[in-house]
Amino acid sequence: MSDFDVYRLSEDHEALREAVRAVVDAKVTPHAAEVDDKSAFPQEAYDALRAADFHAPHVPEEYDGVGADALATCIVIEEIARGCASSSLIPAVNKARHDAADPRRVRRGEGALPAVRRQRRVDVRYGLSEREAGSDTASMRCKATPDGDTFVLNGQKSWITNAGISDCYTVMAVTDPDAPRGRGITAFVVEKSDEGFSFGEPERKLGIKGSPTREPALRRLPHPRRPHGGRARRGPEARPQDARPHPRHHRRPGRRHRPGRARARHGVRQGAQAVRQGHRRVPGHPVHAR
Repeated sequence: MSDFDVYRLSEDHEALREAVRAVVDAKVTPHAAEVDDKSAFPQEAYDALRAADFHAPHVPEEYDGVGADALATCIVIEEIARGCASSSLIPAVNKARHDAADPRRVRRGEGALPAVRRQRRVDVRYGLSEREAGSDTASMRCKATPDGDTFVLNGQKSWITNAGISDCYTVMAVTDPDAPRGRGITAFVVEKSDEGFSFGEPERKLGIKGSPTREPALRRLPHPRRPHGGRARRGPEARPQDARPHPRHHRRPGRRHRPGRARARHGVRQGAQAVRQGHRRVPGHPVHAR
């Protein structure tokens, strides 16, 4: 046994890598160039990943998912990114936006995952940032005002990945404007079909163009007075990690999501190196070795 065996993947994880790579090589990579050229959502990749249960592998089995661990999820993201960076955001963003890692919410039957099980949907997006509240998210202006048995949501969110494609959105809104800075913020699960919910035009981006980035708008959107599937909460329990006051007012990305982001970048590097060395060919984009 060498000093590095402790870092080797298990046989199950190696088998998973091979399975994901086979799907990506056959059904994701062939569409990658067209997706980027046309700035089109990778629907073929999404369908293939969904059929293979690779589009959101982290969802627990009790919510009709496959219950993959964090390492397995990172492997899936890395292998998809190796073939198409835009497509890798399908499992990566799903992982970041579900609250599966919060056992308290799952036990209470709250959050996006119960909606996923009820409606047979997995794609959930996260609405936190705004035009005037990017790095300083505690300054958000989106509000949820009590109105009888409902809240009424008004505001907008910015830079939302795959907005307009996904069916469900976890939207953060201020429910108590008199609360201390960064508090009085509540999460609401909003559906694309909800009255008063719309989307702006896709942003023009330099890369990862197959993943649309848009601004959702909420205009007098009625919502039951059970935010995020549970009771209206105030204070630290309700606010997102990214909205907590910070000395330099910088967002602090959720630490549990950083490994997936890192593996996506590693996958892109691997794919580029494979093309450069002639081990893989991208249809329509020949690369000549120097």
